[in-house]
Amino acid sequence: MVIKMIKENLAIVEQNIAEACKAANRKCSDVTLIAVSKTKPVELLQEAYDYGCRDFGENKVQELVEKYECMPKDIKWHMIGHLQRNKVKYLIGKTYLIHSVDSVRLAEEIHKEALKQNCTVSILVEVNVAGEETKYGTTNEDAIQLVAEISKFSNISIQGLMTIAPYVENAEENRQYFGKLKQLSVDIMNKNIDNVNMNFLSMGMTGDYQVAIQEGASFVRVGTGIFGERQYKCS
Repeated sequence: MVIKMIKENLAIVEQNIAEACKAANRKCSDVTLIAVSKTKPVELLQEAYDYGCRDFGENKVQELVEKYECMPKDIKWHMIGHLQRNKVKYLIGKTYLIHSVDSVRLAEEIHKEALKQNCTVSILVEVNVAGEETKYGTTNEDAIQLVAEISKFSNISIQGLMTIAPYVENAEENRQYFGKLKQLSVDIMNKNIDNVNMNFLSMGMTGDYQVAIQEGASFVRVGTGIFGERQYKCS
């Protein structure tokens, strides 16, 4: 029953993405769906994989690493949760993109571990656009300076920005925040900072991803919309 639900849910989400892209005159290929698989067992991830998902997002390092080891190797893993510096070493070489870099100290740790493994780590800078006290992320005002400082680390590649918008009943309420992140990315791009690209905007979740797409999202992070409400024990 759950397996059938995943297939049906994915079809709905993909249709919604297509409609949002059409409304914004964007190509569907410009938007990537990240299946947020936190707390979900590998059996359900495998089902989503079998129906075409190749991008998965995890909030906890241990969970990402465990799933990385037993899932197909063509999956692109996204670290979307708050990242502690002492956990960075476990992630290096396993992530396609770390979305949640919000300080120079965290970036420095990523750089240090990347140097050890002779690789470059792609990241997004997390911005708390709505200024919520309960959320991580740099402020709108400090974002450009933070990007400039992180850009100095040779083994980090800044690929864009990420935000987690407020939980709202009406998705339209978050349009302003998505628009602000898009504008911020344009402002940063216009600075022409070395080692900085604004290729990706990670914004929009189950309740508001269609609005996020209309405002320029390139990654949308959908968990409940694919796997349902129930929290499964991770296996």
